[in-house]
Amino acid sequence: MSEIAGLSAVITAAELLNNTKGGRGVLLGGISGVPPAKVVILGGGVVGEFAARAALGLGASVRVFDNDIYKIMRLQTNIGRQLHTSSLNPEYLAYQLTSADVVIGAIHSKTGRTPVVVTEDMVSQMKPGAVIIDVSIDQGGCIETSEMRTHDSPTFIKHDVIHYCVPNISSKISRTASVAISNVLTPILLQAGNSKSLEAYIYDNHGIRNGVYTYRGCLTNQYLSKRFNLKYTDIDLLLTSGL
Repeated sequence: MSEIAGLSAVITAAELLNNTKGGRGVLLGGISGVPPAKVVILGGGVVGEFAARAALGLGASVRVFDNDIYKIMRLQTNIGRQLHTSSLNPEYLAYQLTSADVVIGAIHSKTGRTPVVVTEDMVSQMKPGAVIIDVSIDQGGCIETSEMRTHDSPTFIKHDVIHYCVPNISSKISRTASVAISNVLTPILLQAGNSKSLEAYIYDNHGIRNGVYTYRGCLTNQYLSKRFNLKYTDIDLLLTSGL
């Protein structure tokens, strides 16, 4: 889903830059004598990597920001070329945003809400007709001006900047997304079917345990426990105790 989201974010941004969509009338990739659009990507994870791949493939000028240097190194290795990268330094980020045509928020939080790294003041300094695609809106958004929208009404304008903030962006490419999910779930279901029991399958697969939120009437997800003030029980204890 993250791969789809990254690719889709760039394709959506390229469309929103058109005059007919209220954009700056800029082609994402440059042509002879005309420089390409500048794309700033916040986050060097899977979404950021595939957004960078798509933007580079279309000929855009790409900047990637992430505080995890190892993510940036992995991204550059996977793409196979050096990119303009930086840590999330607020001063330098604000400077880059003033000349950005597209900003893609692709920061993921493991502990709840995504941190806000782009303030409203930074957005107000961006060029009129620029585009923001906040993929992080699923977790609240990493851009202060982001507001959740739907596929029926996906965009709004604030400070003359077009915002696209639709959660689960992959759902608008439903067929590709469904096949992608099936490719992951089918082997899991087949393995589960060959196990002695569901308990044995969960016990033998640590990755599956991470995806179990409730087990035998107990909440086993720590984040949800804190979020809704409910009792949390470690699934490892439930499995080993035989409850």
